Amino acid sequence: MKTVEARKAKVPEKLLAESEKSHEPIHIVGKKNTGVLISIDDWQAIQETLYLLSVPKMREKIVRGLKTPIENCTTGLSW
Repeated sequence: MKTVEARKAKVPEKLLAESEKSHEPIHIVGKKNTGVLISIDDWQAIQETLYLLSVPKMREKIVRGLKTPIENCTTGLSW
């Protein structure tokens, strides 16, 4: 991923702070191009979600785990 300092990209610090605080993407419209600004935390969360969903049957395992009552969960690991 390319990294550019805000002052060089001409992105005001105010927009970076707003994106970080609100967790809402900011659509940036130019004369010829458009883009989206999101915080690094949100970007990393998206990347993690995409990775987990790329693992075969991971979605089903997560759903099954969410449906499991807490009293049926184990307290220790076997590994």
